[in-house]
Amino acid sequence: MVKQLSEKSKMKFKRGIFIAPSLLTTCSIFCGFYSIIATINGRFYEAAVAIIVAGFFDIFDGRVARLMHSSSEFGFHLDTLADVISFGLAPSILIYSWVLKPFGRLGWMAAFLYVICGVMRLARFNTQKRIAKTSQFIGLPIPAAAGLIASTVVFTRDIFSIEKLEPIVILGLAYLLAFLMVSNIKYPSFKNVDLRDKKPFKIFFYFVLIVYIIATIPQISFFLIGVTYLLSGPFQKIFSGKMYHITHPFKNIKGKH
Repeated sequence: MVKQLSEKSKMKFKRGIFIAPSLLTTCSIFCGFYSIIATINGRFYEAAVAIIVAGFFDIFDGRVARLMHSSSEFGFHLDTLADVISFGLAPSILIYSWVLKPFGRLGWMAAFLYVICGVMRLARFNTQKRIAKTSQFIGLPIPAAAGLIASTVVFTRDIFSIEKLEPIVILGLAYLLAFLMVSNIKYPSFKNVDLRDKKPFKIFFYFVLIVYIIATIPQISFFLIGVTYLLSGPFQKIFSGKMYHITHPFKNIKGKH
């Protein structure tokens, strides 16, 4: 009897752990939904900040799941759907309403291209994740692409004191991000970094320095981090002496039909 009660309490505790990362993912979905509402109401700055906040929730939900050993199939699919909303739909609606609307069909097609390439990027990642774990992403992660769009909106208003950039700049950015997401360019992944292991003092110092810079000048630091990460993949590809190209998202996936 005692053994059965112990097993039941253990199962309840395990289910409780699963709630934590799922709630963080739900917060990410809420931020994405709020961003869409803010965009519809013309509050583009608030919409951009909401996407950035969603990015933090996206980081923390995976970290919490791994630390608690509470990764699940439900959480895996919930996180993917959250990414589609918060980092696919929300940024695309933002850039279209912000500056791409004057382009008409060309503008909303550019926004749609960003969404469909982001969804394909997520589908490829989900399929490859089941086959092999890697320390690198294949293609630009969609949260990074969304973060660059959001930080551009924030950077534009806070640094240049203007509400909108030239539409052609954002149009080019949308096409560039779409291309990088479905490309075979590799980007570094920090998901497997174990903060519980002993690290050199300089790594701790750099981490504190980065946090300090972000807290002091977030308007500039988020944008610079986004641009740096965006360029890290192509630079690594160029310096490795390899030509990069777009590949079919599922070209190297062997599955059962």
